[in-house]
Amino acid sequence: MAFDYDLFVIGGGSGGVRAGRVAAETGAKVALAEEYRMGGTCVIRGCVPKKLMVFASGYSGAMQDAHEYGWSVKAGVFDWSKFRTRLHGELDRLENIYRTNLARPGVDIYDQRAVLQDAHTVQLADGQTFTAKHILVATGGYPFVPDTVPGHELAWTSNDVFLMEDLPKKVLIVGGGYIACEFACILNGLGVGVTQYYRGAQVLRGFDDEARGHIAEMMMRQGVELHVGTDVERLEKRGAGIWVKATDGREAEFDAVIYATGRKPNSAGLGLEEAGVKLGRFGQIEVDDYSQTSVPSIFAVGDVTDRVNLTPVAIREGAAFVETVFKGNPTKPDHSLIPSAVFTQPEYGSVGMTEEAARDERPIEVYSAAFRPMQNSFIGKDERVLFKLIVCTQTRKIIGAHIIAPGAGEMIQMVGIAVKMGATKEDFDQTVAVHPTMSEEIVLMKAPVRTA
Repeated sequence: MAFDYDLFVIGGGSGGVRAGRVAAETGAKVALAEEYRMGGTCVIRGCVPKKLMVFASGYSGAMQDAHEYGWSVKAGVFDWSKFRTRLHGELDRLENIYRTNLARPGVDIYDQRAVLQDAHTVQLADGQTFTAKHILVATGGYPFVPDTVPGHELAWTSNDVFLMEDLPKKVLIVGGGYIACEFACILNGLGVGVTQYYRGAQVLRGFDDEARGHIAEMMMRQGVELHVGTDVERLEKRGAGIWVKATDGREAEFDAVIYATGRKPNSAGLGLEEAGVKLGRFGQIEVDDYSQTSVPSIFAVGDVTDRVNLTPVAIREGAAFVETVFKGNPTKPDHSLIPSAVFTQPEYGSVGMTEEAARDERPIEVYSAAFRPMQNSFIGKDERVLFKLIVCTQTRKIIGAHIIAPGAGEMIQMVGIAVKMGATKEDFDQTVAVHPTMSEEIVLMKAPVRTA
């Protein structure tokens, strides 16, 4: 059977674009459809604009520190309009790069929604249909607001933060995951009064408990009004603001309410089940180790599969798909020991196991140090950093590393290489420290603080 395309990609995020581009570079005839903007969650409404906001929000504290170090610094007022204009100009630039990278090897781009008609047929929103030998679904995920809360339609999601015309003066963030905590720190740093509700006992569920407590403490010291064990009971529009009643009985008004209570796979309405593709309980596309679905001609990568929802992972999955299908080199994406960073202030970088997970599996030693680095202690700033290693006592390998400090995201990338290679505690001990740095602590911790 002759097909219009060798590969049709649905979704123009990082995973889909990488797969489409690399497949086209092999000589395959490739098309890609994206209904919103090229670049997907990461480039347009996630990692990239968020990190730029992290940079912007950090300057308020940096100006205070500069004053303590002897600089005559005039307190400034953050101009959201100026930043927003520059931010969207940068996103336009990056989107154009994505388009250029696709067009260069000859990928046909369709700026519209695409759905499956069957195992080899895709229909576009304008009615065009195309056949493809292989179809790759890379539609990512989306933030959701629980519809059980009265007034939920008044709330924003993280997507809306990047589009707001003006900076609110007082905001409520609902949720305790990394997105909620990052935006709490960002908006706090930009001068917004931030309150955060989380229904659980501590923020950042799933991360290391000691690190979670450290982050929560630092957030509150910086001015975030954090309430755990608290959820929203109802929202009401009152005047120019939003009145909120919490489950603990407290009432308050805010200029905006932002829900960051999780994301769901963006799989609805794509014709997947009708084509025979099996979906999981939460809408995720179920795939095997090679990203193949229950329909042999249909594959899926990225957040829509709900495996490890990180941009670099989606890119790796897309590349592995091309190796498997178009290069004849069956390749499984490696989901083990993936470093990650939470861009709170200070940042949290981690790789490997949490202390809690590790001690349930094997005997461990825990090395941990929390202290004020030189830059802070010199000016009496009471912000501590945390360095933590989890060591398997049987193999001596480092099976978990956690860093909370300015630049932790940069540091954990390097530590991640060592952990991935199987470095032992003795390998770290034998590494000469770089002095004077705060990161030297990671090779100077000699005695465990506890064993389990």
